[in-house]
Amino acid sequence: MKTGIHPEYVECTVRCTCGNTWKTRSTKSEMTVDLCDKCHPFYTGQQKLVDTGGRVQRFANKFGGAAAEQLKKAEEAKAAKAAKAAEEAAAKKAAAEAKAEKKAKRAAEFEKKAAEQPVAESAAEEQATEENAAE
Repeated sequence: MKTGIHPEYVECTVRCTCGNTWKTRSTKSEMTVDLCDKCHPFYTGQQKLVDTGGRVQRFANKFGGAAAEQLKKAEEAKAAKAAKAAEEAAAKKAAAEAKAEKKAKRAAEFEKKAAEQPVAESAAEEQATEENAAE
């Protein structure tokens, strides 16, 4: 090992947030920790809420605006898609109504022609019988 480049290895006092302290060796003389073997849920078997310095809140502060903006864009896109679908449905309905109206008009014309045609045929038959009787 080179001399003079390594930090000094000293006795260190470690303090936990639960109040437990112990001594060990480190390059620092004092340390504080959030959890230790006396208060960690894995070792104690008790449920404990651990929030390490508001990490979730810091993340929300840093990226919360971007996440809200993405959510807003997604909602706007969904609303636009729904409006487009409603517009297409209305257009299809209007086309179907126009088609039904056209079909009804053709049916009415056909009925009119059918009603006129027997009259013309019966008139032609009457003429034919009159001609036969005149002969």
